[in-house]
Amino acid sequence: MSSSNEMSDEALALQWEAAASEAEMDMDMAAPAATAQPAASPAVEKGMSDENVDRNLDAVLGIPVDMQVVLGSATMPVASLLKLGRGAVIPLDHRVGEPVDIVVNGRTVARGEIVVVEDDNSRFGVSLTEIVGAKGSYA
Repeated sequence: MSSSNEMSDEALALQWEAAASEAEMDMDMAAPAATAQPAASPAVEKGMSDENVDRNLDAVLGIPVDMQVVLGSATMPVASLLKLGRGAVIPLDHRVGEPVDIVVNGRTVARGEIVVVEDDNSRFGVSLTEIVGAKGSYA
């Protein structure tokens, strides 16, 4: 594995952890405020201003990623593949109702259920049921 892939995996894991922390903070804000002051962020402790942190975060949040929803997979010999034609059915390893994997830049980051999009019944989407982090799931 190249160092650029390792960095992108690490950056992706940090981004998902930050999103999970942000979601927890949003839930905390809905609760009554505590009297204790929040601890300073690691960036502030290192001497970075909030403006620099925001600018760096904005730069990271603007990076495009390749996201895929994996319905399943199949393995077959090339001879069988060449025999496929219009209308052929390829059985996948996932069953109806099982969660699908959400893969970002080649790494599984979440799982979810296939749903029909409310605004447009001719489209479907994925409802996230589980966020998968580097240390396990956060759901």
